[in-house]
Amino acid sequence: IWSPDGKRVAYSSSNDNDKRSRLMSRLADGSAPEEEILSGENIDRPTAWSPDGASLAYIQSDGNRDKVWLLPLPKVNGEGKPRLLLPSKSEEQSAAFSPDGHWIAYVSNESGESQVYLQPFPGPGPREQISTEKGESPAWSRSGRELFYLNGNKLMAVAIATKPVLTASKPQLLFETQNMGQGYDVTPDGQRFAVSTFSG
Repeated sequence: IWSPDGKRVAYSSSNDNDKRSRLMSRLADGSAPEEEILSGENIDRPTAWSPDGASLAYIQSDGNRDKVWLLPLPKVNGEGKPRLLLPSKSEEQSAAFSPDGHWIAYVSNESGESQVYLQPFPGPGPREQISTEKGESPAWSRSGRELFYLNGNKLMAVAIATKPVLTASKPQLLFETQNMGQGYDVTPDGQRFAVSTFSG
């Protein structure tokens, strides 16, 4: 996950000799060694860096379900204490901050099906379901006026307005690709997508 200023990358790391997982950070130009910013059991991966650079959202399992946690980053290797971002009995993952940092999109299976939700950040405030059939892997446009997500092999787009109140359009199909993976990204101008696919 890129830091907002593009100078750092955060990622997860583990090895066969140690059951603990780690969140790491390193300068993108490789000019300094990697730094451990968090370690523990069942830590999966970072999913989003807040636009102000102060928080890193990551996934950690409670043993049964994936949950979204938030790690404050007053500085790399600082003393920030992680907190559970979305307390619930369901599974949540794939958190993504809006470009202005005032909203967070994430996936929850609370309804029995994976769906994309939006809620204010850091809160409080009500959440709103964005996907209508099934939704995974939300990503924002650079403008913050669109939210994208996957529905199987379909890449969907939702027009978002946050003022004076949150409103979301009906999801629109952008394109469909066979054997689409979970990884994709949108260019800064919002006109092109890099999409991972798998053979078979």
